[in-house]
Amino acid sequence: MSASAAPSRIRFSPAAPPLTALRRPRRRWTPPARCSLAAAPGLRAPPELIDSILSKVKGTDRGVLLPKDGHQEVADVALQLGKYCIDDPVKSPLIFGEWEVVYCSVPTSPGGLYRTPLGRLIFKTDEMIQAVEAPDVVKNKVSFSVFGFDGAVSLKGKLNVLDGKWIQVIFEPPEVKVGSLGFQYGGESEVKLEITYVDEKIRLGKGSRGSLFVFLRRE
Repeated sequence: MSASAAPSRIRFSPAAPPLTALRRPRRRWTPPARCSLAAAPGLRAPPELIDSILSKVKGTDRGVLLPKDGHQEVADVALQLGKYCIDDPVKSPLIFGEWEVVYCSVPTSPGGLYRTPLGRLIFKTDEMIQAVEAPDVVKNKVSFSVFGFDGAVSLKGKLNVLDGKWIQVIFEPPEVKVGSLGFQYGGESEVKLEITYVDEKIRLGKGSRGSLFVFLRRE
């Protein structure tokens, strides 16, 4: 090659994309989604409403000692809380966990004969717990004392989702234990419940016959 020859040049075809177009666009980092018991932003009920309904049912033996006006006050606050209910609450992980029944507008709804006037005279209720376990198990337990013995009646059921708010639970025959004695009696039972509000602290429900329930999440 002659020393006087012009240096070779690289030519780019007009059809070739500019070098800047070959750079890969930067991707914005997005944090991974995490399952949380937090309610959706914007749907959180004012804390004073939650404190209000809990204060109205506290010390009432789960509603038994409330006068008619007191029940109406609880119902009014529950109605306000319902306006903040998340969409499709039955699909939310918030429904799972252990809940204490702190109120029912009809005393016999959560405890049956154990919560009738005569039943309350004989069986002193210590606690009423409902455990909702994924994916579809519900366990109810009423603990009581009778004639100096500790006892409990337990129910285990299967949860069926009816729609975005309504669930159906089919319970096996109840099991009773008093002291060291235990036995099962009766047959299957069925309940339907509408979830009208749920968050990290409380859950509200309404039975198919209109009974209002207030549940408090156990720590």
